[in-house]
Amino acid sequence: MRTKILVIDDEEALCEILKYNLEKEGYEVDCAYSAEEALDLDNLEDYSLFMVDIMMDKLSGFDFAKRIRNITALETKPILFCSALSDEDHVVKGLNIGADDYVTKPFVIGEVLARVRAILRRSNALAKKSAEDIIEQQRDYESDVVFRGLRIDRNNKEVYIDNEPVTLTRTEYDVLLFFLTHRNRIYSREEIIKNVWGDAVVVTGRTIDTNITRLRRKLGSYDQYIVTRPGFGYGFKEKD
Repeated sequence: MRTKILVIDDEEALCEILKYNLEKEGYEVDCAYSAEEALDLDNLEDYSLFMVDIMMDKLSGFDFAKRIRNITALETKPILFCSALSDEDHVVKGLNIGADDYVTKPFVIGEVLARVRAILRRSNALAKKSAEDIIEQQRDYESDVVFRGLRIDRNNKEVYIDNEPVTLTRTEYDVLLFFLTHRNRIYSREEIIKNVWGDAVVVTGRTIDTNITRLRRKLGSYDQYIVTRPGFGYGFKEKD
């Protein structure tokens, strides 16, 4: 799919010049001859770049930029101002509004095309990074672990019973998480130590007993699901 550009300028001849040269570069180009006409379009979010004149009849290019910066789907769309207003104040104002670049008329078409390419490269790079960030966030997200009214929020490391927070120590949290993700089996103390603490930490069986006792006290009626098998170990058993 070709990159779409919208040229907004009340000089039709200039629009045609820009359209012709941009299309030679491989872009798909539409023209609007006023800011109002552009804002009435139903598919503004389809454009990858807006090339906007500033001095137009009713709404100026600055007005157009301010309006689209307040529309969520358009707030990051690149804007290139093309204007006969060449003084520093107007250039600074345009950039402060949120334009990505500013070129003054009369312009050299080669320079305009170079600026368009540069803006689109930056925009595409940012879009790619944003997409990668979203994928990374989704990859890192862990769904809650739930058993009836008992819930573990693994992302925020929080535990709730019937939506009321339960304060656990780090070890108590890790033991409960292990049990809830490994239900309906009895684990020896050695297996619990390996899965919760790892091989690098020296932990005694007495430490396991103490943490499970404390955990049971904090779980209210859910303590019944942590079962003990004397001589074997502990587990989390779902009951009817």
